[in-house]
Amino acid sequence: MLTSLLDNDFYKITMQNAVIKRFPYAQARYAFINRGEHHFPDGFGAVLRREVDKMAALRLSNEEKRYLQVTCPYLDPTYLDFLAGFHYDPSEVIIEQQGHDLSVVIEGPWYRTILWEVPLMALISELWYQLRDVIVSREDDALVEQRTRDKIELYRRLGLKIAEFGTRRRFSFAIHDRVVGALHHYGGEAFSGTSNVLLAMRHGVKPIGTHAHEWFMFHGARFGFKMANSLALEHWVDVYRGDLGIALTDTFTSRVFFDSFDKKFAKLFDGVRHDSGDPIDFAAATIAHYERLGIDPLSKTIIFSDALTPEKVERIQTFCQNRIGMAFGIGTNFTNDVGVEPMNMVIKMVEARPEGQDWLPVIKLSDVPDKHTGDQDMISLAKRVLSLSRASV
Repeated sequence: MLTSLLDNDFYKITMQNAVIKRFPYAQARYAFINRGEHHFPDGFGAVLRREVDKMAALRLSNEEKRYLQVTCPYLDPTYLDFLAGFHYDPSEVIIEQQGHDLSVVIEGPWYRTILWEVPLMALISELWYQLRDVIVSREDDALVEQRTRDKIELYRRLGLKIAEFGTRRRFSFAIHDRVVGALHHYGGEAFSGTSNVLLAMRHGVKPIGTHAHEWFMFHGARFGFKMANSLALEHWVDVYRGDLGIALTDTFTSRVFFDSFDKKFAKLFDGVRHDSGDPIDFAAATIAHYERLGIDPLSKTIIFSDALTPEKVERIQTFCQNRIGMAFGIGTNFTNDVGVEPMNMVIKMVEARPEGQDWLPVIKLSDVPDKHTGDQDMISLAKRVLSLSRASV
């Protein structure tokens, strides 16, 4: 089902490069989290196992390597040579099915295992429909391009910048490809690119992404919760020297992040990404933070990327217009708007083993308490260390 090493989100590649540079001996463990309590059909795990085993044959082509060289000059030749020699090791993925319950665990060197999350989720999502004989009606199939066109033309009329972030929970690769094609064809300047590197290359658009929660989660395990945000940002700057300058805010709540996002980082980074909690509250807090630091919010950008719909985007634009720069990353609403229910699932890093240390649980303290992930004892410890009251988190 997967045909290219680049059928992955761009921030997995940028983080892999950073991990190789900063933490080459770190180990990581990831787990599938079935938030929607989906019941998997008999044999699902076996089919997924076969697809994962096939991924061992994927290699970066010469054409793909040249594309990265030209498009991403901040990825140095040593990393691109590494990626050209990289292949997935299916033994790093343990898949078990008990009745209708599916367990997927990934374990191994962080610089290798970091690439599994997104393609595995894409496989699980596509197989979820295939093995349950869920098909797109002819009417819905015929409307894929039209629905995409209607959305991007609305955003274009509003003068917004929109990126596509929908690899994980897409209905299928074929639908995803058609959606990106329609966005490129009808979006004009409103369409800024896609997180999927293969489709960015195929359609001649920009690959979009910087880093994810796991970058900060690992720093929490390695350096402690108090230092996690500031050192994660510092190490990112060390690797990319001003490129890829959007900072993710909500690994240990945005309130804690802004305590570390001092004038140095606020000036160095082009902006921040919102991924949980009320977007209007977040925008107000971000604007106030920049103003306290004497920085014009209009010189910075918020990337909104949390379960966006056209209605939600319009509400955010109304609030942010002429107050702060804004752009939007839209995922499932683009790539799985075909008349079926999208899956509710994630794959998250759950443990890390920094060099010279034992395995430690890693956690995420979302701006929405129901989305906290990780070991409950470690979550409680982090709340105490970070002075987060029960009422606020």
